[in-house]
Amino acid sequence: MTIEGLIERICAYADEKEAGDEFITTELEGVYVARSRSQTVLEPALYAPLLCLVLQGQKETHSGTQAVSYGAGESLIVGHELPVVSQVTEASPETPYVAITVRLDMGIIRGLFDVVSEADIQEEQARPLGVGETESALFGAIERLFELVERPVQAKIMLPMLLREIHFRLLLARHGAMLRQLLERGSYADRIARIINRVKQNLTRRYSVSELAKAAGMSASSFHGHFKAITGMTPLQYQKNLRLLSARVLLVRGDHTVAQVAYEVGYESPTQFSREYSRKFGVPPSADLNRAGDDTP
Repeated sequence: MTIEGLIERICAYADEKEAGDEFITTELEGVYVARSRSQTVLEPALYAPLLCLVLQGQKETHSGTQAVSYGAGESLIVGHELPVVSQVTEASPETPYVAITVRLDMGIIRGLFDVVSEADIQEEQARPLGVGETESALFGAIERLFELVERPVQAKIMLPMLLREIHFRLLLARHGAMLRQLLERGSYADRIARIINRVKQNLTRRYSVSELAKAAGMSASSFHGHFKAITGMTPLQYQKNLRLLSARVLLVRGDHTVAQVAYEVGYESPTQFSREYSRKFGVPPSADLNRAGDDTP
């Protein structure tokens, strides 16, 4: 199948689901497709470790100080959970933005250490957002993955093998440098990943940089520098972004008050929470709470 053929299949799939311009969860866990027939505004989100292959159109994503733009035939690799803002920058009704996203499994990544460590890879600087051309072998694996969406019997056998192949090919990709660093036990990337998980699991706790640095086995200055290099933002900026994004999810669900959400994500003052929320999302938290109510059947 050509890239044009995969675009047609994904658009037909979106039509079958009666989906508009939105992120679509497929029948395969961790596999999503997107179609947008118009440009979008910058939208904050929390990216899990993932691969996003753009088949048509263009997208732009920012994480802290890093900004990347990627289009048809290019893919984005994210190795850590990252607060980002992103937007579709090229799309039209005639030529919609089309992409397929695969959530990465760090267990599979680490299970490939022995094989990948023997490979001769032209290394490049590891960045929070890795963007590059998608090699034909990786495209072929993703193409076969999407074919399993409507083949549940085959998926039971083929899905684990295909996911392993996709992870392996991402580790070999030039823009998979961050994933390769994560394979090295005790590397800066590995230690920062463990700290990110700690912060996420203890969202309401106010960590100091020195406390996190000690947990990572690094000096405060070294930790601060490596954290920013790996995530694109400082540790305190990361904690704040993570809290606000988590708060937005709770608000849109519609079963919490603004004050409850503020305390739930670690704010001691609902007033400060509302101020920082408005600054990040451009609307007060009550607006997203009201939107949640409007969307309830």
